[in-house]
Amino acid sequence: MLELGSTSITIVTVIAAVGLASLVVAAVLRRQVLAAGEGTASMQEIARAVQEGASAYLRRQFRTLALFAVVVFGLLFLLPGDSGVKIGRSLFFLVGAGFSASIGFLGMWLATRANVRVAAAASGPGGRAEGARIAFRTGGVVGMSVVGLGLLGAAGVVLIYRGDAPAVLEGFGFGAALLAMFMRVGGGIFTKAADVGADLVGKVEQGIPEDDPRNAATIADNVGDNVGDCAGMAADLFESYAVTLVAALILGKAAFGEHGLVFPLIVTAIGAFVALLGVVTTRVRGSESGLTAINRGFYVSALVGVLLAAVAAFVYLPSTYTGFQGATAGLETHGGDPRVVASAAVAIGVVLAGIILWVTGYFTGTTSKPTLHVARTTLTGAATVVLSGIGVGFESAVYTAGIIAAAICGVFLIAGGSVPLALFLVALAGCGLLTTVGVIVAMDTFGPVSDNAQGIAEMSGDVSPEGAQILTDLDAVGNTTKAVTKGIAIATAVLAATALFGSYADAVTTALSKVGTDLGGDIAAAMTSYEIISPVTLVGVILGGATVFLFSGLAIDAVTRAAGAIVFEVRRQFREHPGIMTGEVRPEYGKVVDICTRDSLRELATPGLLAASAPIAVGFGLGVGPLAGFLAGAIGSGVLMAVFLANSGGAWDNAKKIVEDGKYGGKNSEAHAAAVIGDTVGDPFKDTAGPAINPLIKVMNLVALLIAPAVVSVSVGDDANHVLRLSIAVVAALVAFGAVIVSRLRAARVDAEGALEREPVETFAGSPRP
Repeated sequence: MLELGSTSITIVTVIAAVGLASLVVAAVLRRQVLAAGEGTASMQEIARAVQEGASAYLRRQFRTLALFAVVVFGLLFLLPGDSGVKIGRSLFFLVGAGFSASIGFLGMWLATRANVRVAAAASGPGGRAEGARIAFRTGGVVGMSVVGLGLLGAAGVVLIYRGDAPAVLEGFGFGAALLAMFMRVGGGIFTKAADVGADLVGKVEQGIPEDDPRNAATIADNVGDNVGDCAGMAADLFESYAVTLVAALILGKAAFGEHGLVFPLIVTAIGAFVALLGVVTTRVRGSESGLTAINRGFYVSALVGVLLAAVAAFVYLPSTYTGFQGATAGLETHGGDPRVVASAAVAIGVVLAGIILWVTGYFTGTTSKPTLHVARTTLTGAATVVLSGIGVGFESAVYTAGIIAAAICGVFLIAGGSVPLALFLVALAGCGLLTTVGVIVAMDTFGPVSDNAQGIAEMSGDVSPEGAQILTDLDAVGNTTKAVTKGIAIATAVLAATALFGSYADAVTTALSKVGTDLGGDIAAAMTSYEIISPVTLVGVILGGATVFLFSGLAIDAVTRAAGAIVFEVRRQFREHPGIMTGEVRPEYGKVVDICTRDSLRELATPGLLAASAPIAVGFGLGVGPLAGFLAGAIGSGVLMAVFLANSGGAWDNAKKIVEDGKYGGKNSEAHAAAVIGDTVGDPFKDTAGPAINPLIKVMNLVALLIAPAVVSVSVGDDANHVLRLSIAVVAALVAFGAVIVSRLRAARVDAEGALEREPVETFAGSPRP
């Protein structure tokens, strides 16, 4: 086992202290947010309803996921390995899952208290600047918490397990990724079911504003913003942070020993200072756009992060590859300076984040040509809106994927063609990108907080016209920042998955070395081959891409069913209680929240079981070579699908904002109705299926990494047990397909019940038809 020197132990201890300090800073920022005024009694009443609904949903979700976590905790003990490592991996699986859940809950808890404060600040003396400050610092609390818990968890594992830390960190990353995926899917179904239902009945059928208190789905819509965008995205970015660190430490330790194990921690610790700098320096000056201030804060903090990482590289790393402890054979003759190479890799990661920020903003911003084009198509109906948004999504996916591919190629070039070094540098680039994670989380949380603030203002009616316009502007900025952070999260997912791919290869190589050269025949040799020309490996590639499509379809279909239930319920309330439209009867908000909660939790299991079971079925059924192809197919299709879904949805959302601001007839026009249809199509794209692909590909990579030694042991060599191998594969396939079939049967039952028990209501001129 690799032993760390006293210097490295001291550095890791300091990094753990930096993690604790980050949590202290988060507590200070939290106090500043909560010190702001809460507005009128009406605002506070609405905010309390949102708080109660969000808290109730997350409590029920965590109870559901606790059982799943306990089952996985037990299954991890069945994997081969040293008993101490197995215990640590299982325990830190729970730690990672707990940290991910805690970050999600914190994001939700604070956002549901900051929204009313932003709404109140918009009409106050600070206006735009104060509202933006509160919203961004709310995200700053979550961002500093992500950095703090990530550093604390990773540094703690290294201090306890030293050389065995990478194996234990597999469990930590897996727990974080698994919980994040569930929170992304569940929260996404909740928020988009409420949003779609509210828009279709409220805006299109009844002709009332988005957050009109007469719409029974408004509270659920605001609750959903918090359980989906705040809790889900916060957990997603935390698991990106954790999984990227895991991949970097595994590859670093395998190839470069002590230095490779410690340096990624140093780079991510720099992110704590970068995050604080970004939060403190992001201030709206005068009448400038909130997006301008946020972009300035991001770029300044990113530049500082690159410079600090370069300083750390030159201080900590040796000047030649021979200085690395346990360096991979052949690197000693490499002509480059490791300090320069590592600094360049970190810089590539940060530059990648900046470029994706710009590209995503271009394709989804309210002043950019693509979004303006989508807005113009509202003049010709909903069909052209949908088509133009799909076109924007497809085009943006190509550019974003190309940029990520160029970054990976750049890393490969500076590695001088050494694959082990290139994989480690890809992981370092991911760590470099994540030096900005605190600012990225702050940018993302800004969106739902400002969205909720606008909703509270409209429902209460207690905000001045100037304040309402400020909140509208902040909401539009928030739509762009949410789209931008989704793009950056996708880039992080690809870098982390690529690095984990390298970790998987290392795990397979280690397992095969124990088997020897006799693999047991040509079929066994084919099962371990990574050659893409091999038909069975190509089958793995196809299955990996197909899994991403199936996962996306299941998520979108779940939103469709849940949204349908909301549409029927809101229609029922308007039909049975005519006094709702005149303001004489209060809508039954709680029933809509209950439907969203029930349906989102009911749909939670199918995507999760698919993500966990598919790699097991492919690995044990076809072998480690096809499983590598499976991962490659999932990464390739996943990045394209995630960007397509996120950016098309963002373009539709902001096109609707453009129309609502008065273009092409403004609110309640035919163009507005078309824009709303486009936005409702985009809602599950950008806030459910698209973001959930990020943790999906990392969960599948981590499952593959965990099972690789077991797959090798039962597939090849003298100890091969094909009956056991195929039995495991069949059971895993039955679990995956069984979950899908159950989902299909449930959908058919829900459709039948809806057709028999509910009658649609026709409308004209914005009012129910008698």
